[in-house]
Amino acid sequence: MRSHPLEPGLLPIFRIYLFLRIGAMILIATVFLGGFGVPFKVEFIPTAALFTIEMVFLIFYLYSTWMRRRLGAVYLPIALLAATVGPILEMRYVFSVAPIDYIGEFWLIFPFLAVPLILTAWQYSFREVMLFCVFTAFLDLSLVLLSHPGSGSFHTYFSGGSVFTRTLFFMVIGYIVSTLMDAQRRQRAELAEANRKLIRYSATLEQLTITRERNRLARELHDTLAHTLSGLAVELDALTAVWQPEIPAAKRILEHALTTTREGLDETRRALRDLRASPLNDLGFGLALRNLASTVAERGALQLNMDIPDDLPTFAPEVEQAYYRVAQEALDNVIRHAEARTVTVKLALTGSQLRLTVADDGRGLSMNDEDAQTKFGIQGMEERAALIGGTLMLETSPETGTTVVLLSNNVKLVT
Repeated sequence: MRSHPLEPGLLPIFRIYLFLRIGAMILIATVFLGGFGVPFKVEFIPTAALFTIEMVFLIFYLYSTWMRRRLGAVYLPIALLAATVGPILEMRYVFSVAPIDYIGEFWLIFPFLAVPLILTAWQYSFREVMLFCVFTAFLDLSLVLLSHPGSGSFHTYFSGGSVFTRTLFFMVIGYIVSTLMDAQRRQRAELAEANRKLIRYSATLEQLTITRERNRLARELHDTLAHTLSGLAVELDALTAVWQPEIPAAKRILEHALTTTREGLDETRRALRDLRASPLNDLGFGLALRNLASTVAERGALQLNMDIPDDLPTFAPEVEQAYYRVAQEALDNVIRHAEARTVTVKLALTGSQLRLTVADDGRGLSMNDEDAQTKFGIQGMEERAALIGGTLMLETSPETGTTVVLLSNNVKLVT
């Protein structure tokens, strides 16, 4: 049998059937013993005992979440087997003790087997329905032959005909239900796929909207704040050049203001660079990362050791953005502070773990400064790592240079 989750609503229907069957059996016993005047026989006691054991077992079994977790895929087949074998054994024993006409025999068994049949067709395919039909027919005919050992007896022929007719009905009913359920499963799968496509489309549309807004903000900042800071820096440069040397204190203050202005201008330019549409949108994650490393190595006259796979899957946008920006910041530190000769950029995907390593052989970063976290962009890199549930590790020393590692153990992919 195919192993897949239970169909929604199947177990509640199964439980309701148990209580309906209890009520039906009480009603049948009342009608036969009271209405039709069938005398009570001691031989009926085994049937009542078997029925009681079956109902107690099924009620406990179908309400036990522990059994469901423990048995897994065989949980439902066991319940269906008990609900199928029980009625056949009980009714055949009753018929052997108190024979009735063949129409009554047919209808006393049919409804109690029809529900397990429908549940089988509901959960499984038509192949399992056929298995159900063959099994019930074989078991029922075997009991008929055991209860009437005389071969070719009148009762055997009519009971066999009753079983054959019931089996044909079951095949038709099972085929209809299993066909409807197969169509419903296909529709659910198509709906789930449509929802996934809609989510991807929404994410793409959202990313496009964000990109447009970032570009608009970048243009506004470039035309206003960046120009203002740039003009101020030029004026301060000119003022420093003509300042009278006999006023050193004022000149120191002015130089400090100039340094602050330049740092502000650098930060503004960096923010503008981050706001503008990323190469990720144009080139994809792997190629954008390779281009970034190559450009930085060429600009800084560095020897580049690069190991970035060509067949990377598509990661979630926030993951690609975080890894790209951390690599960008780490490579920027190599150019501005490391005085290195060699830089290594490595990206490794192992299962769902993605590891980015940017290492250089420079003089390391001085972490003693109070503003080191801001100066080297470490705080920003840590924040980007935290946004995707990753970890940023940094090792730096004058002897071995600096190594920045961004590690995420459960990266999200775009499916």
